[in-house]
Amino acid sequence: MDEDVRWVQRLQNFQKAFHRLKTALAIASPDEVQRAGMIQFFEMSFELGWNVLKDYLEAQGFSDVSSPRTALKKAFQEGLISNGRGWLKGLDDRNLTSHTYDELTASKVETLIREEYYQLFEELSHTMDLKK
Repeated sequence: MDEDVRWVQRLQNFQKAFHRLKTALAIASPDEVQRAGMIQFFEMSFELGWNVLKDYLEAQGFSDVSSPRTALKKAFQEGLISNGRGWLKGLDDRNLTSHTYDELTASKVETLIREEYYQLFEELSHTMDLKK
């Protein structure tokens, strides 16, 4: 498959997951199940987001971007994302939520999704739409 096409297809999947996250965030006071769904949409959006960056960077000729951390750092260096630290923090939280679930962590991550990660995903969606 052409790498150029791959990153565009991945972007479309990212935007679908991000749309689902937006829908979940519209619930002002989610119950436990709704919060778990929101966190799942965050995890999917994050995973697809860093992969969009990886695929795009590879299409641009970069070969050293196979891990999330290296892809995010290179994307920041190349101006694809403006908040590298925020994305790296998101990586840590994505890893935490995908391996552990307790209500205190879930509540904390919900707040971070609403206050920080949503904006990161929105910026990525807009930036990559301009690259198509």
